[in-house]
Amino acid sequence: MGKMQIECKNAALGYENHVIMKGLNFIVNQGDYLCILGENGSGKSTLIKALLNLKPQISGEIRFSKEIGKNEIGYLPQQTIVQRDFPASVREIVQSGCMNRCGLRPFYNQEEKKLASDMMQKLEITHLEKRCYRELSGGQQQRVLLARALCAARKMLLLDEPVTGLDPKATNEMYELIAKLNREDGITVIMVSHDMHAAVKYASHILHIGGRQLFFGTKPDYLKSKVGQAFLAVSGGDTDE
Repeated sequence: MGKMQIECKNAALGYENHVIMKGLNFIVNQGDYLCILGENGSGKSTLIKALLNLKPQISGEIRFSKEIGKNEIGYLPQQTIVQRDFPASVREIVQSGCMNRCGLRPFYNQEEKKLASDMMQKLEITHLEKRCYRELSGGQQQRVLLARALCAARKMLLLDEPVTGLDPKATNEMYELIAKLNREDGITVIMVSHDMHAAVKYASHILHIGGRQLFFGTKPDYLKSKVGQAFLAVSGGDTDE
């Protein structure tokens, strides 16, 4: 087991004093692949904002280790139509992930340019670096945004429904890519999803929410739980386990 990176203790989340979700207790350790499951409206987006330090919890505690401080989580948001039409080159978008490292400097240094090149190579998009982002396929665009997120932080990735709108082939490639980053590079992955089958195939841990915490634990324990079995029955089909 790796070092603890995030610890959530009896947290309640919401807006002002309106509680959307309560009773959150979970730990994310280095190298974990945590999938956050829940129906629409279950509080997933509220939890994302809390993990990105964009929204303080109403009560309880969300504690980050020193190595995963503010601005240390690479974030891949859900794609919007506006983002898909962004008129910039692939390299420009990937390098923009380095902005937090620049401080007041109005340019990228050699180290940051090399980091962007390395991330493009890792995600096999080097040949696209001069292409305009909006000309790319959905799967290619997601690889660009993932490379950008890795430039921002190389220890933890937070992914919000990263395969929305992708065709089955691109979806499978995206999942395999994320799993490889977790397995080979030791990057901690937190993925928000309603895709039960992907969670069961790739995750090491599951957090299932629905206005409150319904389950947190390892994938095998989730598959044995009433919550997991009920959600799997609704999702339809068997697991690979």
